[in-house]
Amino acid sequence: MTATGIVISSAAVYAALLGHVELATAFGLWAMLADQFDGIIAKRTRHRPEDVGKIGKSLDGFSDIIYGAVLPTIILMTIADYSIVTLVLGAALLLAGALRLSYFSNFGLCGGAFTGLPLSYDLPIMAILLLARPHIGDSAFTPLVLGLFGVLACFHVAPVRVPAPRGTMYVGITAFCLAASITLIQRGLQ
Repeated sequence: MTATGIVISSAAVYAALLGHVELATAFGLWAMLADQFDGIIAKRTRHRPEDVGKIGKSLDGFSDIIYGAVLPTIILMTIADYSIVTLVLGAALLLAGALRLSYFSNFGLCGGAFTGLPLSYDLPIMAILLLARPHIGDSAFTPLVLGLFGVLACFHVAPVRVPAPRGTMYVGITAFCLAASITLIQRGLQ
């Protein structure tokens, strides 16, 4: 499941590099869904060798950094025409993402909550912004996206506690990702 997410992230990066930010975000949401469910599937897989579990846990961090930091950075750079601001913001987002994942890798959940905003929040926020873009206006859209992602980068490393998703929350995440990705794909293909 994690490997599938990485492959989907590759398609998302490709779409972003071609300037198709709606398609890139839609594919990124699918990669994020693969990441949301890989742990659940792994825990329910009977007779899974311990080595496979260790590799999967390690591989998960690579998946997270690709869809959660690299992809949003490329999308930001594409939206803002590769400006110096996006270079600085992209570096901050990548560094914050790497620090966030390193912290989680060493300390995990604390009382059922993450410390720092998980990277999995970035693509849904990007999706919401892209879906709202026609109502925001082009002149305000780019500064809004850059400013919001600057704030997100700070929250990734801030000492805030964010509850881990459970049960019905996965249904909401899945429904949002499917609905948003379908709409983004339709827009991206127009």
